[in-house]
Amino acid sequence: MTAGQLFLQQLANGLTIGAIYALIALGYTMVYGVIQLINFAHGEVFMVGAYLALTILSLFGVGYDAVGWSLLGVLALCAIAAMGGCGLLGLGIERAAYRPLRHAPRLAALITAIGVSFILQNAVMLCYGATDRHFPSLIPAIRWQIGGATITWLQVVIWLSSGALMVALQALVMCTQLGRAMRAVAQDPKACWLLGIPVDRVVAVTFVLGSGLAAFGGLLFGLYYNTINFHDGYSMGLKAFTAAVLGGIGNIPGAMVGGVVLGILEGLGAGYLSAQWKNVFAFVVLVGLLLFKPTGLLGERVAERA
Repeated sequence: MTAGQLFLQQLANGLTIGAIYALIALGYTMVYGVIQLINFAHGEVFMVGAYLALTILSLFGVGYDAVGWSLLGVLALCAIAAMGGCGLLGLGIERAAYRPLRHAPRLAALITAIGVSFILQNAVMLCYGATDRHFPSLIPAIRWQIGGATITWLQVVIWLSSGALMVALQALVMCTQLGRAMRAVAQDPKACWLLGIPVDRVVAVTFVLGSGLAAFGGLLFGLYYNTINFHDGYSMGLKAFTAAVLGGIGNIPGAMVGGVVLGILEGLGAGYLSAQWKNVFAFVVLVGLLLFKPTGLLGERVAERA
């Protein structure tokens, strides 16, 4: 493989995992943008979404050779179940763990988020076991050669579906009444109370949307790697949080850009160094970028766009 072909191949691989990072990072940045809380349990919500999707596949008995329109229906059902279930989970976390601490010192909410993360992680371990669980290879193994790089149908599905969700979220935030309410709450929640905006409801919807996007990322993660583990929420959550900071915490387009950039950096690190050093390469570049631009690549918070 030539240098150009290697670059294109790793670029494609990086864009794929970067799209998943971006979906998870959106939950971090939305919650922070609205109530200035780092929800460290968000990575575990992503992991729960992957397990919910696998549960639906197991119930339908979908095998490794499943193809056709029935498969599309099952995948759609998996996405709806995972996003709906994790949306309700996010709503429950917000109401039970975070809302009572809304006016408490920020450290209390941070410690609570870490506690919720451990609770979800161990609950999944007890329900599904500590060993890896395997996704069936559902998407047909169709490949194309473009510039010497191999592009799979699964990668195209991940790019298109994640891109569509990101565009839909940005349109919702910038062009709908709900989006205006979210930006208003991010800017001044006390003034919103006086104006009759239901702040608690807006915050709850923010958690539901972010958790649903993370769940869809969990489904894509399982389809792409074919293996999930209850520890995946910690590692992917940390990287997605890093992507949110890289793009500019509280900035929705920044989370998208940060996720893609982090994925590409990992892909290039794996291709030009080694798979064992890909995280080191990505985070060294990240530290260098933040030293020169601490606010992230875009740096503008959601509240400033209200």
